[in-house]
This record gives sequence, C-alpha cells and structure tokens, in this order.
Amino acid sequence: MAEDAKARKADPVLRDAHPEDVPALHRFGEEHIRPHYTPLIGADAAEGQVRSWWNETYLAKVVANGQVVLAEVDGDIAGVGEHGRRGADHVVYKLYLHPRHRGSGLGPRLLDALTAHLPADVDRLHIEHFAANERAGAFYEREGFTVEEVEPSPTGDPALAVVWRSRPLTGRR
Repeated sequence: MAEDAKARKADPVLRDAHPEDVPALHRFGEEHIRPHYTPLIGADAAEGQVRSWWNETYLAKVVANGQVVLAEVDGDIAGVGEHGRRGADHVVYKLYLHPRHRGSGLGPRLLDALTAHLPADVDRLHIEHFAANERAGAFYEREGFTVEEVEPSPTGDPALAVVWRSRPLTGRR
C-alpha cells in the first residue's frame, strides 16, 4: 500500500518518444481514447480516432519524425502530446492525459514540452479539438488559446466540428 501511494506521488518525467515506445503509445490510445470520446462524439467516431491516429504505423512515423512527447510515471505513460504542421502553422494535434493525471498540472507541462520542439522564430501555436470536447476547450482557453475558426464536420454532426485555436508564443527568440 505504501508503495502504491509513493508511485502515485512520483513526478512525471517528460521526454521525447522513442521507437521502442510505439507499442505502449498504441496501448495508451486503445485504452483511453475510446472511453474518452465515445460519450462525446459517438462510438463510430471514437473508433475512427483510434484506428487513424493511434495505430502503430502512424505512431511509428510521427515518433520517428520527433513529433511526440510523453510523460511517464514509474515507466507507465501518463500523458502524450504530438505536434505537427498544417500548412505553415505549427499545431498540437494530440494532448491526452491518463484520467488519473488530469488536473495535476501535467497538461501545461506537455504543452511546454511540445513548444520547446518548435523553431525559435515560431510566434504562434495552434491547437485543434472536437467541439464536443468542452473540457479540452476550457483547458485550452485557460492556457491562452483563443478560437480562430470552427470547421464544420463533413457529416454535419456539430459534435464533430473541429475547433481551431491559437495563442501567441512570446519571449522565445
């Protein structure tokens, strides 16, 4: 019991993901994305997220490109962040925390770790989330991201609309 309490209190270690992390990242997606998204966007759309963005082929590619950071607690993944590009814009495409680590301050730390990967001259960071993911929207708002655009879903489902936000990056040059 004392060891369990000690493990829960361990500070997360943030680091770049490595190729050997891909199976664990895949398992993280399999375990946490469906239950998170199903009540928000429905089972089919949640399954699509897992199939498209948490499969080992996709993860191996973005890990090899240096786009993924993870947080570990005692060797277990506590959070995952992925950055990429949308045209000229630098975008956070993934920012997920294990449910027991939400509200712990780990989300802002993952954002900082992703920001540290950006070239020094980047002055704005973009982020996207489903409109139905109001918890994510509130978090991003607290972190200084403002809505720039809401992209309607091709399905017409307002829950699946993509909210694009951005925030300035100051003091990085």
